Amino acid sequence: MKVLITSDLFDSTINGVVTSVKNLEKELTKQGHEVRILTVSDQYASYQKDNVYYMKSVPAKIYPDIRIPVSKCADYIEELIRWKPDVVHSQCEFFSFGYAKKIVKATGAVFIHTYHTLYEQYTEYVPIGKTLSRAALGKWIKLRLRNVDTIIAPTKKVEYALLEYGMENNIQIIPSGIQIDRFFKKEEAEITKRLKEKYQIPEDKTVLLSLGRLGFEKRIDELLRGMKALLSKRQDVVLLIVGGGPARGSLEQLAKELGIERSVRFAGMVNPNEVADYYKLGDIFTCASTSETQGLTYIEAMASGLPLVCRKDPCLYGVLEEGGNGYSYESIQQFVSGVQRLLEEKEIFENARQHSRKIAEEYGTKRFGKRVESCYEKVLLERECEKNESVVICEESTGRLKKWSGESHGYARRIS
Repeated sequence: MKVLITSDLFDSTINGVVTSVKNLEKELTKQGHEVRILTVSDQYASYQKDNVYYMKSVPAKIYPDIRIPVSKCADYIEELIRWKPDVVHSQCEFFSFGYAKKIVKATGAVFIHTYHTLYEQYTEYVPIGKTLSRAALGKWIKLRLRNVDTIIAPTKKVEYALLEYGMENNIQIIPSGIQIDRFFKKEEAEITKRLKEKYQIPEDKTVLLSLGRLGFEKRIDELLRGMKALLSKRQDVVLLIVGGGPARGSLEQLAKELGIERSVRFAGMVNPNEVADYYKLGDIFTCASTSETQGLTYIEAMASGLPLVCRKDPCLYGVLEEGGNGYSYESIQQFVSGVQRLLEEKEIFENARQHSRKIAEEYGTKRFGKRVESCYEKVLLERECEKNESVVICEESTGRLKKWSGESHGYARRIS
């Protein structure tokens, strides 16, 4: 299969969308498919590097790390049209989506879209965002995606939001995967010791880890308030906040105002190749965000053997099992209680660690790639059936799709 993936982000930043795209490219290539990527450049120049086409751009002021393409990139678009992909898989609804539509229209490719972001959570960055109603947003999304053959939702939370918007497209739930082996590796004592020395974390301190972009929508201020309440109960804890973003300055100021700055460490942005080492620094992973569509950091933390104490949210369905691999909370008091339970009973803590690893095994990139491949094949087969005016019979019990169009045609094909 020839697969074109389009995305507004690829190399310019690190987030869940970029991680998902890179993992998908890698797995599809392993499966023998020919993959190309069309994305927005991080500079005022268009260029091609290997299988990636970059469109020149300028910075956007509405949201950090977002850039706006300022070129039609006619040569690249024409080249991709001549290449004639079987599938165009878009990952963003904005700039690169328009190019995806153009290529689909010119080639007749199957059009797949992954819906990664719940935009109502990001009004902080958009001037008209606070006056933009959920209904208006839903109408825009529905209009934008009306010609997509299948929408991939990473979680039930996203599927529910799309249905609330009134989407009539076929929706398939496929959780994004992570490179499990990176996080399953054993802790390297020397690296952990060096990092603890770097951030002045005493060996006898329990480390609560927050890892991710420091955006206002991530609600990390809530973790700081939770930390203050926890410190009133016990002094053997440190909150390590890993990541950079526009909220960092205000968070550092809040830590000082709360009088907990000595128990909080801001690590800033770290090298992606070192992220797994930072998970090994943690004892408990914590997150207050309600803006996640899936939250790959939850999965990475679990693969690293960390119990979770996280703000209750629909995206945690099937990820955080209450009392199994951690606790969800809806108040500061519940946050403190969840941490206390894990730290006060060693058996509960160890069981939670093991349970986290077990759940994480379900989210490997190989399984992710296979499920996306099956999605492509299913839509391609349905398209072929429509062309031949065939009847498609789906047998869920065997996972087979049967194509039948009378005595002269007919075959059965397994979708793995």
